[in-house]
Amino acid sequence: MISRASLGRSAQIALRPQCLARLNSRRGLADAASGSFSYQTGEATGVKFASRDLAGPTTSLAVVAKAGTRYQALPGFSEGLERFAFKATHRRSALRITREAELLGGQLSAYHSRENLVIGAKFLREDLPYFTELLGEVISKTKYYRHELYEEVLPIIKLSQKAMLGRPIELAINSAHGVAFHRGLGTPLHPSSSTPMTKYLNEQYLEAYSHAAYAKSNFAVVANGTSHEELSKWVGEFFTDSPNSPPSDVPAVDIAPSTYYGGEERIAHDSANTIILAFPGSASFTAGSYKPEISVLATLLGGSSNIKWSPGFSLLSKVSAAHSRAHITTTHASYSDAGLLCISISGDANHVKAASKDVVKTLKSIAAGEFSQEDIKKAVASAKFEALEAGQNIAAGLELTGAGLIQGGKAFQIDALGKSIDSVTENQVKKAATSLLDGKATVSAVGDLFVLPFAEEMGLSV
Repeated sequence: MISRASLGRSAQIALRPQCLARLNSRRGLADAASGSFSYQTGEATGVKFASRDLAGPTTSLAVVAKAGTRYQALPGFSEGLERFAFKATHRRSALRITREAELLGGQLSAYHSRENLVIGAKFLREDLPYFTELLGEVISKTKYYRHELYEEVLPIIKLSQKAMLGRPIELAINSAHGVAFHRGLGTPLHPSSSTPMTKYLNEQYLEAYSHAAYAKSNFAVVANGTSHEELSKWVGEFFTDSPNSPPSDVPAVDIAPSTYYGGEERIAHDSANTIILAFPGSASFTAGSYKPEISVLATLLGGSSNIKWSPGFSLLSKVSAAHSRAHITTTHASYSDAGLLCISISGDANHVKAASKDVVKTLKSIAAGEFSQEDIKKAVASAKFEALEAGQNIAAGLELTGAGLIQGGKAFQIDALGKSIDSVTENQVKKAATSLLDGKATVSAVGDLFVLPFAEEMGLSV
Protein backbone atom coordinates (compact mmCIF):
# COMPACT_ATOMS: atom_id res chain seq x y z
CA MET A 1 0.00 0.00 0.00
CA ILE A 2 1.32 3.46 -0.86
CA SER A 3 1.62 5.68 2.19
CA ARG A 4 0.08 9.12 2.19
CA ALA A 5 3.49 10.65 2.90
CA SER A 6 4.84 9.26 -0.38
CA LEU A 7 2.22 11.06 -2.42
CA GLY A 8 3.14 14.37 -3.96
CA ARG A 9 1.46 17.57 -2.88
CA SER A 10 -0.52 17.76 -6.08
CA ALA A 11 -1.88 14.24 -5.51
CA GLN A 12 -2.93 15.15 -1.95
CA ILE A 13 -4.74 18.24 -3.22
CA ALA A 14 -6.51 16.08 -5.81
CA LEU A 15 -7.66 13.67 -3.10
CA ARG A 16 -9.23 16.37 -0.92
CA PRO A 17 -12.43 16.84 -2.98
CA GLN A 18 -12.99 13.07 -2.94
CA CYS A 19 -12.58 12.92 0.86
CA LEU A 20 -14.93 15.87 1.35
CA ALA A 21 -17.49 14.29 -0.94
CA ARG A 22 -17.26 11.03 1.00
CA LEU A 23 -17.65 12.87 4.33
CA ASN A 24 -20.66 14.81 3.05
CA SER A 25 -22.27 11.60 1.80
CA ARG A 26 -21.77 10.02 5.22
CA ARG A 27 -23.39 13.04 6.87
CA GLY A 28 -26.26 12.76 4.44
CA LEU A 29 -26.74 9.13 5.37
CA ALA A 30 -26.72 10.05 9.04
CA ASP A 31 -29.37 12.73 8.47
CA ALA A 32 -31.52 10.30 6.55
CA ALA A 33 -31.14 7.64 9.21
CA SER A 34 -32.21 10.02 11.96
CA GLY A 35 -35.59 10.38 10.29
CA SER A 36 -36.25 6.65 10.71
CA PHE A 37 -36.41 7.19 14.47
CA SER A 38 -39.59 9.26 14.22
CA TYR A 39 -42.76 7.67 15.58
CA GLN A 40 -46.05 7.34 13.74
CA THR A 41 -49.04 7.75 16.03
CA GLY A 42 -52.63 6.60 15.82
CA GLU A 43 -55.65 5.39 17.76
CA ALA A 44 -57.56 2.09 17.60
CA THR A 45 -60.71 1.29 19.61
CA GLY A 46 -59.92 4.22 21.89
CA VAL A 47 -56.32 3.15 22.57
CA LYS A 48 -53.48 5.50 21.62
CA PHE A 49 -50.52 3.81 19.98
CA ALA A 50 -47.24 4.69 18.30
CA SER A 51 -44.71 2.76 16.24
CA ARG A 52 -41.46 3.14 14.37
CA ASP A 53 -40.50 0.50 11.86
CA LEU A 54 -36.84 -0.06 12.66
CA ALA A 55 -35.17 -2.53 10.34
CA GLY A 56 -34.39 -5.86 11.99
CA PRO A 57 -35.80 -9.27 12.86
CA THR A 58 -37.01 -8.39 16.39
CA THR A 59 -39.74 -6.21 17.85
CA SER A 60 -40.15 -4.46 21.20
CA LEU A 61 -43.68 -3.81 22.43
CA ALA A 62 -44.83 -2.06 25.59
CA VAL A 63 -47.92 -0.86 27.36
CA VAL A 64 -47.08 2.40 29.13
CA ALA A 65 -49.65 3.26 31.82
CA LYS A 66 -49.88 6.45 33.85
CA ALA A 67 -49.58 4.42 37.05
CA GLY A 68 -46.17 5.24 38.51
CA THR A 69 -45.71 6.11 42.17
CA ARG A 70 -46.81 9.69 41.53
CA TYR A 71 -50.32 8.52 40.64
CA GLN A 72 -50.80 5.50 42.90
CA ALA A 73 -53.88 5.60 45.09
CA LEU A 74 -52.17 4.02 48.12
CA PRO A 75 -48.57 3.10 49.04
CA GLY A 76 -47.22 0.08 47.17
CA PHE A 77 -49.87 -0.02 44.41
CA SER A 78 -47.47 0.71 41.54
CA GLU A 79 -45.05 -1.97 42.65
CA GLY A 80 -47.95 -4.33 43.31
CA LEU A 81 -49.21 -3.99 39.72
CA GLU A 82 -45.66 -4.44 38.45
CA ARG A 83 -45.18 -7.67 40.42
CA PHE A 84 -48.53 -9.09 39.31
CA ALA A 85 -47.72 -8.62 35.60
CA PHE A 86 -47.60 -11.97 33.77
CA LYS A 87 -49.16 -13.82 36.68
CA ALA A 88 -52.33 -15.84 36.05
CA THR A 89 -55.10 -14.33 33.92
CA HIS A 90 -58.65 -15.51 33.24
CA ARG A 91 -57.37 -17.28 30.11
CA ARG A 92 -53.84 -18.42 30.96
CA SER A 93 -51.98 -19.62 34.01
CA ALA A 94 -48.64 -18.03 34.92
CA LEU A 95 -46.95 -21.29 33.94
CA ARG A 96 -48.58 -21.26 30.51
CA ILE A 97 -47.54 -17.64 29.89
CA THR A 98 -43.97 -18.53 30.82
CA ARG A 99 -43.83 -21.66 28.65
CA GLU A 100 -45.38 -19.98 25.61
CA ALA A 101 -43.01 -17.02 25.82
CA GLU A 102 -40.06 -19.39 26.12
CA LEU A 103 -41.18 -21.47 23.11
CA LEU A 104 -41.34 -18.29 21.03
CA GLY A 105 -37.98 -17.06 22.32
CA GLY A 106 -39.54 -13.93 23.79
CA GLN A 107 -38.58 -11.84 26.82
CA LEU A 108 -41.13 -10.37 29.24
CA SER A 109 -40.52 -7.42 31.56
CA ALA A 110 -42.28 -5.02 33.90
CA TYR A 111 -41.03 -1.99 35.80
CA HIS A 112 -42.32 1.29 37.16
CA SER A 113 -40.91 4.80 37.37
CA ARG A 114 -42.21 7.85 39.19
CA GLU A 115 -44.85 8.48 36.53
CA ASN A 116 -45.22 5.31 34.49
CA LEU A 117 -45.80 1.58 34.75
CA VAL A 118 -44.31 -0.24 31.75
CA ILE A 119 -45.36 -3.79 30.81
CA GLY A 120 -43.23 -4.96 27.90
CA ALA A 121 -42.11 -7.80 25.67
CA LYS A 122 -39.31 -8.39 23.14
CA PHE A 123 -39.74 -11.07 20.50
CA LEU A 124 -39.25 -12.12 16.89
CA ARG A 125 -41.00 -9.82 14.46
CA GLU A 126 -43.46 -12.44 13.17
CA ASP A 127 -44.79 -13.08 16.70
CA LEU A 128 -46.40 -9.64 17.07
CA PRO A 129 -50.01 -11.01 17.16
CA TYR A 130 -49.33 -13.35 20.09
CA PHE A 131 -47.53 -10.80 22.28
CA THR A 132 -50.01 -8.04 21.50
CA GLU A 133 -52.77 -10.37 22.66
CA LEU A 134 -50.76 -11.28 25.77
CA LEU A 135 -50.19 -7.67 26.85
CA GLY A 136 -53.85 -6.84 26.26
CA GLU A 137 -54.78 -9.81 28.42
CA VAL A 138 -52.31 -8.93 31.19
CA ILE A 139 -53.73 -5.44 31.71
CA SER A 140 -57.40 -6.41 31.49
CA LYS A 141 -57.73 -9.99 32.77
CA THR A 142 -55.07 -10.55 35.45
CA LYS A 143 -56.30 -12.47 38.50
CA TYR A 144 -55.21 -10.86 41.76
CA TYR A 145 -55.07 -13.94 43.99
CA ARG A 146 -54.65 -13.45 47.73
CA HIS A 147 -52.13 -16.28 48.08
CA GLU A 148 -49.93 -14.87 45.29
CA LEU A 149 -49.97 -11.45 46.95
CA TYR A 150 -48.81 -12.77 50.33
CA GLU A 151 -46.56 -15.63 49.17
CA GLU A 152 -44.87 -14.09 46.12
CA VAL A 153 -45.51 -10.37 45.66
CA LEU A 154 -45.17 -8.94 49.16
CA PRO A 155 -41.97 -10.88 50.00
CA ILE A 156 -40.30 -9.46 46.88
CA ILE A 157 -41.45 -5.95 47.75
CA LYS A 158 -40.00 -6.34 51.25
CA LEU A 159 -36.68 -7.48 49.75
CA SER A 160 -36.57 -4.38 47.54
CA GLN A 161 -37.21 -2.26 50.63
CA LYS A 162 -34.24 -3.81 52.41
CA ALA A 163 -32.04 -3.47 49.34
CA MET A 164 -32.78 0.26 49.14
CA LEU A 165 -31.63 0.73 52.75
CA GLY A 166 -28.16 -0.39 51.64
CA ARG A 167 -27.95 2.14 48.78
CA PRO A 168 -27.38 5.62 50.23
CA ILE A 169 -27.51 7.28 46.79
CA GLU A 170 -31.04 5.97 46.20
CA LEU A 171 -32.04 7.09 49.68
CA ALA A 172 -30.71 10.56 48.90
CA ILE A 173 -32.49 10.73 45.52
CA ASN A 174 -35.80 9.67 47.08
CA SER A 175 -35.24 12.18 49.86
CA ALA A 176 -34.50 14.97 47.38
CA HIS A 177 -37.69 14.27 45.44
CA GLY A 178 -39.72 14.17 48.66
CA VAL A 179 -38.32 17.48 49.87
CA ALA A 180 -38.65 19.11 46.45
CA PHE A 181 -42.19 18.01 45.56
CA HIS A 182 -43.72 16.61 48.77
CA ARG A 183 -46.54 14.46 47.37
CA GLY A 184 -46.88 13.22 43.81
CA LEU A 185 -43.39 13.20 42.32
CA GLY A 186 -42.09 13.22 45.90
CA THR A 187 -43.50 9.76 46.60
CA PRO A 188 -40.61 7.28 47.00
CA LEU A 189 -39.97 5.04 44.02
CA HIS A 190 -40.14 2.08 46.41
CA PRO A 191 -41.94 2.08 49.78
CA SER A 192 -39.62 2.52 52.74
CA SER A 193 -39.11 -0.39 55.13
CA SER A 194 -41.25 1.36 57.74
CA THR A 195 -44.27 1.78 55.44
CA PRO A 196 -47.24 -0.22 56.83
CA MET A 197 -47.79 -2.18 53.60
CA THR A 198 -50.42 -4.62 54.87
CA LYS A 199 -52.59 -1.69 55.93
CA TYR A 200 -52.96 -0.53 52.32
CA LEU A 201 -52.06 -3.34 49.95
CA ASN A 202 -54.57 -6.16 49.54
CA GLU A 203 -55.89 -8.04 46.54
CA GLN A 204 -59.29 -6.29 46.42
CA TYR A 205 -57.83 -2.76 46.52
CA LEU A 206 -55.15 -3.66 43.99
CA GLU A 207 -57.64 -5.15 41.53
CA ALA A 208 -59.91 -2.11 41.87
CA TYR A 209 -56.98 0.23 41.23
CA SER A 210 -55.97 -1.77 38.14
CA HIS A 211 -59.27 -0.82 36.50
CA ALA A 212 -58.30 2.85 36.80
CA ALA A 213 -54.63 2.34 35.93
CA TYR A 214 -55.44 0.31 32.79
CA ALA A 215 -58.38 2.36 31.54
CA LYS A 216 -57.96 3.23 27.84
CA SER A 217 -57.59 6.91 28.65
CA ASN A 218 -54.68 6.09 30.95
CA PHE A 219 -52.30 4.00 28.81
CA ALA A 220 -50.68 3.83 25.38
CA VAL A 221 -49.16 1.03 23.33
CA VAL A 222 -45.75 1.65 21.75
CA ALA A 223 -43.72 -0.59 19.44
CA ASN A 224 -40.31 -0.60 17.80
CA GLY A 225 -39.68 -2.87 14.84
CA THR A 226 -43.13 -3.25 13.27
CA SER A 227 -45.20 -1.47 10.67
CA HIS A 228 -47.82 1.05 11.69
CA GLU A 229 -50.57 -0.88 9.88
CA GLU A 230 -49.74 -4.16 11.63
CA LEU A 231 -49.71 -2.57 15.08
CA SER A 232 -52.99 -0.77 14.40
CA LYS A 233 -54.62 -4.04 13.34
CA TRP A 234 -53.63 -6.04 16.41
CA VAL A 235 -54.17 -3.25 18.96
CA GLY A 236 -57.68 -2.82 17.56
CA GLU A 237 -58.32 -6.54 17.98
CA PHE A 238 -56.75 -7.33 21.34
CA PHE A 239 -57.27 -4.20 23.49
CA THR A 240 -61.06 -4.17 23.49
CA ASP A 241 -61.58 -5.45 27.06
CA SER A 242 -60.08 -2.49 28.91
CA PRO A 243 -62.63 0.09 30.14
CA ASN A 244 -62.76 3.38 28.27
CA SER A 245 -62.54 5.29 31.57
CA PRO A 246 -62.09 4.36 35.24
CA PRO A 247 -65.20 2.88 36.91
CA SER A 248 -67.21 5.37 38.94
CA ASP A 249 -66.64 3.43 42.18
CA VAL A 250 -62.83 3.51 41.78
CA PRO A 251 -60.83 6.63 42.73
CA ALA A 252 -59.55 8.36 39.60
CA VAL A 253 -55.81 8.58 39.02
CA ASP A 254 -54.58 11.73 40.77
CA ILE A 255 -53.51 14.38 38.23
CA ALA A 256 -52.76 17.30 40.55
CA PRO A 257 -50.02 19.50 39.03
CA SER A 258 -46.56 19.33 40.56
CA THR A 259 -45.39 22.12 42.86
CA TYR A 260 -41.75 22.70 43.74
CA TYR A 261 -41.08 23.52 47.41
CA GLY A 262 -37.40 22.98 48.23
CA GLY A 263 -35.91 22.41 51.64
CA GLU A 264 -33.45 20.20 53.47
CA GLU A 265 -33.39 16.68 54.92
CA ARG A 266 -30.61 14.79 56.68
CA ILE A 267 -30.51 11.00 57.15
CA ALA A 268 -27.87 9.24 59.23
CA HIS A 269 -26.22 6.25 57.53
CA ASP A 270 -23.20 4.22 58.56
CA SER A 271 -21.99 2.75 55.25
CA ALA A 272 -21.51 5.71 52.85
CA ASN A 273 -21.90 9.45 52.39
CA THR A 274 -23.93 11.29 49.76
CA ILE A 275 -25.17 14.83 49.32
CA ILE A 276 -27.72 15.74 46.65
CA LEU A 277 -28.02 19.39 45.66
CA ALA A 278 -31.20 19.72 43.62
CA PHE A 279 -32.96 22.57 41.84
CA PRO A 280 -36.16 22.92 39.79
CA GLY A 281 -35.51 21.63 36.27
CA SER A 282 -37.41 21.28 33.03
CA ALA A 283 -40.40 19.18 32.08
CA SER A 284 -39.91 16.52 29.41
CA PHE A 285 -39.72 17.33 25.71
CA THR A 286 -43.27 16.14 25.10
CA ALA A 287 -44.56 18.71 27.61
CA GLY A 288 -45.27 22.34 26.76
CA SER A 289 -42.77 23.75 29.29
CA TYR A 290 -39.58 22.08 28.03
CA LYS A 291 -36.40 24.13 28.66
CA PRO A 292 -33.41 22.80 26.68
CA GLU A 293 -31.01 25.15 28.48
CA ILE A 294 -31.41 23.06 31.65
CA SER A 295 -30.02 20.00 29.84
CA VAL A 296 -27.08 22.08 28.58
CA LEU A 297 -26.47 23.45 32.09
CA ALA A 298 -26.42 19.87 33.42
CA THR A 299 -23.72 18.79 30.95
CA LEU A 300 -21.76 22.01 31.52
CA LEU A 301 -21.69 21.20 35.24
CA GLY A 302 -21.03 17.50 34.61
CA GLY A 303 -18.53 16.03 37.03
CA SER A 304 -17.26 12.86 35.40
CA SER A 305 -15.66 12.25 32.02
CA ASN A 306 -17.11 10.18 29.17
CA ILE A 307 -13.72 9.94 27.43
CA LYS A 308 -10.99 7.60 28.58
CA TRP A 309 -7.74 9.20 29.83
CA SER A 310 -9.40 12.61 29.99
CA PRO A 311 -10.63 14.41 33.13
CA GLY A 312 -13.47 15.84 31.04
CA PHE A 313 -14.37 19.33 29.90
CA SER A 314 -17.14 19.93 32.46
CA LEU A 315 -16.64 22.53 35.16
CA LEU A 316 -17.24 20.10 38.01
CA SER A 317 -14.65 17.69 36.64
CA LYS A 318 -12.08 20.17 37.93
CA VAL A 319 -13.71 20.00 41.36
CA SER A 320 -13.59 16.18 41.21
CA ALA A 321 -9.88 16.32 40.40
CA ALA A 322 -9.27 18.53 43.45
CA HIS A 323 -11.14 16.14 45.75
CA SER A 324 -9.97 12.69 44.74
CA ARG A 325 -12.12 10.83 47.26
CA ALA A 326 -15.36 12.48 46.18
CA HIS A 327 -17.34 11.44 43.11
CA ILE A 328 -19.51 14.12 41.45
CA THR A 329 -22.22 13.67 38.83
CA THR A 330 -24.96 15.91 37.47
CA THR A 331 -28.25 14.50 36.21
CA HIS A 332 -31.53 15.98 35.09
CA ALA A 333 -34.76 14.07 35.74
CA SER A 334 -37.62 15.37 33.56
CA TYR A 335 -41.29 14.58 34.11
CA SER A 336 -44.58 15.50 32.47
CA ASP A 337 -44.91 18.89 34.19
CA ALA A 338 -41.69 19.38 36.19
CA GLY A 339 -38.05 18.43 36.44
CA LEU A 340 -35.25 18.16 38.97
CA LEU A 341 -31.61 19.03 38.30
CA CYS A 342 -29.53 16.98 40.73
CA ILE A 343 -25.84 17.29 41.59
CA SER A 344 -24.72 14.18 43.48
CA ILE A 345 -21.56 14.19 45.62
CA SER A 346 -20.54 10.91 47.25
CA GLY A 347 -17.46 9.45 48.91
CA ASP A 348 -15.40 10.22 52.00
CA ALA A 349 -17.34 12.51 54.34
CA ASN A 350 -14.62 15.18 54.62
CA HIS A 351 -14.02 15.23 50.86
CA VAL A 352 -17.77 15.40 50.22
CA LYS A 353 -17.98 18.36 52.61
CA ALA A 354 -15.20 20.27 50.87
CA ALA A 355 -16.37 19.37 47.36
CA SER A 356 -19.96 20.44 48.03
CA LYS A 357 -18.83 24.00 48.81
CA ASP A 358 -16.80 24.12 45.58
CA VAL A 359 -19.82 22.82 43.64
CA VAL A 360 -21.90 25.78 44.82
CA LYS A 361 -19.06 28.17 43.92
CA THR A 362 -18.96 26.66 40.42
CA LEU A 363 -22.70 27.13 39.97
CA LYS A 364 -22.34 30.76 41.05
CA SER A 365 -19.50 31.25 38.56
CA ILE A 366 -21.79 30.06 35.74
CA ALA A 367 -24.44 32.56 36.84
CA ALA A 368 -21.73 35.23 36.65
CA GLY A 369 -20.84 34.16 33.10
CA GLU A 370 -17.40 32.80 34.01
CA PHE A 371 -17.16 30.15 31.31
CA SER A 372 -15.81 30.10 27.78
CA GLN A 373 -17.64 29.87 24.48
CA GLU A 374 -15.86 26.58 23.84
CA ASP A 375 -17.27 25.18 27.11
CA ILE A 376 -20.79 25.99 25.89
CA LYS A 377 -20.19 24.37 22.51
CA LYS A 378 -18.99 21.18 24.19
CA ALA A 379 -21.91 21.24 26.64
CA VAL A 380 -24.46 21.67 23.83
CA ALA A 381 -22.91 18.80 21.85
CA SER A 382 -22.86 16.56 24.92
CA ALA A 383 -26.45 17.41 25.89
CA LYS A 384 -27.62 16.76 22.34
CA PHE A 385 -25.85 13.40 22.25
CA GLU A 386 -27.29 12.30 25.59
CA ALA A 387 -30.82 13.31 24.59
CA LEU A 388 -30.67 11.67 21.17
CA GLU A 389 -29.06 8.53 22.56
CA ALA A 390 -31.87 8.23 25.11
CA GLY A 391 -34.47 8.64 22.35
CA GLN A 392 -32.69 6.13 20.14
CA ASN A 393 -32.47 3.65 23.00
CA ILE A 394 -35.43 1.34 22.51
CA ALA A 395 -36.44 0.92 26.16
CA ALA A 396 -36.19 4.62 26.99
CA GLY A 397 -37.90 5.60 23.74
CA LEU A 398 -40.86 3.33 24.48
CA GLU A 399 -41.53 4.91 27.86
CA LEU A 400 -40.93 8.49 26.71
CA THR A 401 -43.25 8.08 23.75
CA GLY A 402 -45.95 6.32 25.72
CA ALA A 403 -45.85 8.98 28.42
CA GLY A 404 -46.06 11.71 25.79
CA LEU A 405 -49.13 10.14 24.19
CA ILE A 406 -50.90 9.76 27.53
CA GLN A 407 -50.10 13.22 28.85
CA GLY A 408 -50.56 15.31 25.72
CA GLY A 409 -51.01 13.12 22.67
CA LYS A 410 -47.49 13.94 21.50
CA ALA A 411 -44.88 11.31 20.66
CA PHE A 412 -41.22 11.70 21.54
CA GLN A 413 -39.48 12.82 18.32
CA ILE A 414 -35.71 12.95 18.66
CA ASP A 415 -35.09 15.09 15.56
CA ALA A 416 -37.03 18.04 16.99
CA LEU A 417 -35.36 17.53 20.38
CA GLY A 418 -31.90 17.81 18.83
CA LYS A 419 -32.79 21.07 17.08
CA SER A 420 -34.09 22.63 20.30
CA ILE A 421 -30.83 21.85 22.13
CA ASP A 422 -28.77 23.22 19.23
CA SER A 423 -30.48 26.59 19.65
CA VAL A 424 -29.38 27.12 23.28
CA THR A 425 -27.22 30.22 23.83
CA GLU A 426 -24.69 31.25 26.48
CA ASN A 427 -27.11 33.84 27.82
CA GLN A 428 -29.84 31.24 28.31
CA VAL A 429 -27.50 29.03 30.34
CA LYS A 430 -26.38 31.99 32.44
CA LYS A 431 -29.99 32.99 33.15
CA ALA A 432 -30.89 29.41 34.04
CA ALA A 433 -28.08 29.20 36.61
CA THR A 434 -29.08 32.56 38.07
CA SER A 435 -32.71 31.51 38.46
CA LEU A 436 -31.68 28.33 40.29
CA LEU A 437 -29.58 30.27 42.80
CA ASP A 438 -32.26 32.91 43.31
CA GLY A 439 -34.84 30.29 44.28
CA LYS A 440 -34.93 27.69 47.03
CA ALA A 441 -32.57 24.75 46.72
CA THR A 442 -33.22 21.15 47.79
CA VAL A 443 -30.48 19.54 49.89
CA SER A 444 -30.48 15.90 51.00
CA ALA A 445 -27.58 14.52 53.02
CA VAL A 446 -27.18 10.82 53.81
CA GLY A 447 -24.25 9.50 55.84
CA ASP A 448 -22.06 10.88 58.63
CA LEU A 449 -24.14 13.88 59.67
CA PHE A 450 -21.46 15.05 62.12
CA VAL A 451 -19.27 15.93 59.11
CA LEU A 452 -21.67 16.54 56.22
CA PRO A 453 -22.52 20.25 55.91
CA PHE A 454 -25.87 22.00 56.13
CA ALA A 455 -27.23 24.00 53.21
CA GLU A 456 -26.28 27.39 54.64
CA GLU A 457 -22.72 26.19 55.19
CA MET A 458 -22.49 25.56 51.46
CA GLY A 459 -23.95 28.94 50.57
CA LEU A 460 -27.44 27.81 49.57
CA SER A 461 -30.81 29.03 50.77
CA VAL A 462 -33.55 26.51 51.44
